[in-house]
Amino acid sequence: MRFLSRSIPISLIVAAAAIVCAQNSSAPAPVTFTQEQDQQNMMEQLGIKALRPGPSGNENAPNHANYDESKANPYSNVPDPLTMNDGTKVTTPQMWWEKRRPEIVEMYSKYVYGFVPENVPKVTWTVRAVDREFIGFTPVIAKDLIGEVDNSSYPAISVKLHMTLVTPANAKGPVPVLIMFGPSGFPNPNEPRGDELEQINDAMKKLLLQQDPSLQQIFQEHPAWEPFKASPLFQMPQLNADGDPPNQWELAAAGWGFALFDPASVQADNGAGLTRGIIGLVNEGQPRKPDDWGALRAWAWGASRALDYLETDPAFDAKHVGIDGVSRYGKAALVTMAFDQRFAMVLVGSSGKGGATLLRRNFGEAVESLTGGEYYWMAGNFMKYGASDATFGSMNPGDIPVDSNELIALCAPRLTFISYGVPEKGDAKWLDHEGSFMATVDASRVFALLGAKGLESFGDYRTAKMPQVNDGPVGGELAWRQHDGGHTDAPNMKWFIQWADKYMGYGPQQ
Repeated sequence: MRFLSRSIPISLIVAAAAIVCAQNSSAPAPVTFTQEQDQQNMMEQLGIKALRPGPSGNENAPNHANYDESKANPYSNVPDPLTMNDGTKVTTPQMWWEKRRPEIVEMYSKYVYGFVPENVPKVTWTVRAVDREFIGFTPVIAKDLIGEVDNSSYPAISVKLHMTLVTPANAKGPVPVLIMFGPSGFPNPNEPRGDELEQINDAMKKLLLQQDPSLQQIFQEHPAWEPFKASPLFQMPQLNADGDPPNQWELAAAGWGFALFDPASVQADNGAGLTRGIIGLVNEGQPRKPDDWGALRAWAWGASRALDYLETDPAFDAKHVGIDGVSRYGKAALVTMAFDQRFAMVLVGSSGKGGATLLRRNFGEAVESLTGGEYYWMAGNFMKYGASDATFGSMNPGDIPVDSNELIALCAPRLTFISYGVPEKGDAKWLDHEGSFMATVDASRVFALLGAKGLESFGDYRTAKMPQVNDGPVGGELAWRQHDGGHTDAPNMKWFIQWADKYMGYGPQQ
């Protein structure tokens, strides 16, 4: 891979640009990097000369990922969530809360996901529009909101969070909410019909005639034609892989609220965007430092700001707010739950490396996949563990001071549901389902310490056998279920709702 900085270091380019901009304004203009330039800049800061390439997801490629289980566990030093860094065993809940949990949070922030800066500006939420809709057969109230981040300290970058909130219209009290990472917008806009639609069509025809009077003859020859037609009052939806209604239908019918939260409105899903978005705003448009937050932590921060709003809206039960995501957003959902203890529950869909799967596992997606192409999800420091040549030598996944069993443990004792599909339907072996199950089993010891139930009945994580597909959910407050669908958590949504309702003691008629 070629970089412009082979002859001139990126750090010197940044410094020179900052000096020039500072001469012309009170604050430097945002740095504009390609992803390759941003990655090279971080490598220079860290003293990394070369990274090991990640494996190919193509099983026929010469450098394909390992799928041989006998070679999947090269590192025996998976960290113990119940052993302090000085070797002291954690034996009481008090030790967990006061000592071990803060220790793990600090390590994850420094070496994996990055620190959220203390000076992140406040967010002011504004309701843009309210619509009365139907989700399936359930009447709902949908609100579209913008969370504007105060950019008075650096006006060159504007960040506006986007969220759409949906509440069952007939709810008798505050409802639980599932925040779902993905595109925002009204799910089923209430369209004009009858006299309203006729008025719109009449106005449109008059406007067209003003532009082209010759259309009068066409309108006379086609008197029944209208520019706009009403959509059918009811359309059969695309069913989930298990034949059930869509997730939004299931949530609304169960009496839940849900929020569609757009992570792209917080931070772009690429390295070139790191000098923009919320990360760029806080850094005043300059490149990150090694322990600055990456996109996963930024998306989690955004979800926490959504929860801030929910705490002010009496329609929602702010003590029972969950977070949901699939794939990279599954990673972000788990990170959100781990770092913000206000979240009561999480549905982690097909998250793989950087999510629920053990980082030390050599199966499918690798740490080198994250330190290479997806480095911007993580803190810059994480790139060290994919370094083959650096001023500090070389490092590998076995050098990471934490692992995903501890990330899941940070969610304890709150409701945590780890979800996967099957490779045959598109939830690729690349995700290492086994590695996630192992981490979930080991994290169960922390749930048990705190008085909750996990998967401790499966025994030692190194020898535990995965449940059959479609079993469960198995466990308790920490649950696992592998459905027979693809790269989605949709077939597990009804199971998640039933499971969460049981622990919350909630029902739509209450």
